[in-house]
Amino acid sequence: MNTGIEALTVGRVGVDLYPRQAGLRLAEVSTFAKSLGGTATNVAVAAARLGRRTAVLTKVGPDGFGDYVRQALAAFAVSVDYVGTAEDLLTPVVFCELNPPADPPLLFYRLPTAPDLTLADADVPWDVVTEVPLLWVTGTGVCAEPARTTQRDILIRRARRGHVVLDLDYRPMFWPDVDSARREIGWMLDRVTVVVGNRAETEVVVGTADPDVAADRLLDRGVRLAVVKKGADGVLVATANRRETVSPLRVEVVCGLGAGDAFGGALVHGLLSDWEPVRAARYANAAGAIVASRLACADAMPDHNEIEELLGRGD
Repeated sequence: MNTGIEALTVGRVGVDLYPRQAGLRLAEVSTFAKSLGGTATNVAVAAARLGRRTAVLTKVGPDGFGDYVRQALAAFAVSVDYVGTAEDLLTPVVFCELNPPADPPLLFYRLPTAPDLTLADADVPWDVVTEVPLLWVTGTGVCAEPARTTQRDILIRRARRGHVVLDLDYRPMFWPDVDSARREIGWMLDRVTVVVGNRAETEVVVGTADPDVAADRLLDRGVRLAVVKKGADGVLVATANRRETVSPLRVEVVCGLGAGDAFGGALVHGLLSDWEPVRAARYANAAGAIVASRLACADAMPDHNEIEELLGRGD
């Protein structure tokens, strides 16, 4: 393989629509601005902003929003080679209410299903899956067929080589019940090397919201690095030999959306740079804080200088 890709993310893509009038209910908003969105997509963009060569394995619809996704990815220097088209579906859109700003409600339009959930074996670049230095998958990627079987096949083929990151990415609206999510996301724990999630997500997947207990359960499954986000209490970073909480950074929150994906993209950069985990988490924490202070997801991702500037302030 000689694609030059350093990180391949697999999963959700869409178009985010943000109100131009902050603080209003959707019924009261008159105008919106569009931005590229979707967890796997945002992570690829965030890592690309830090100089990494990234690609997304996903699908869009044969519509203008699908064209926009490809154009926006290319503008962010993210490869579109593995962005397919589901001919009978529409590119998803997501409306954001921005109230409250730290955790704004989202309204997903992904029915009858989203193109990214129709990923099949024929859509997968198997040579890239096998050899790319870092592979990123999500919990959402196993919420429906055929994407569930496809992502499982990807992890089986990958066989835990190199960096294999699972973003728990639990969103209840995509699942029939918690037990289904626990079973399907839990299956992946034995086949990844890094797990990233918040306390609510670890409670769904490993049965506890206690960060230390959750980290123990993840490490017991063979995960090499467990990253548990604790909100205002910081981020727990745990390996077999070290455990430390990275303190939060103070910013004025404009929109909490995308902060976790900025964290993910910066973590990708740290892993590919062979940084020790706490350093990578501090860097990722700063990236997330910057995006939380901005309005948008992909368009808000910081570059290296912005992250270092915030870290240098010591807030």
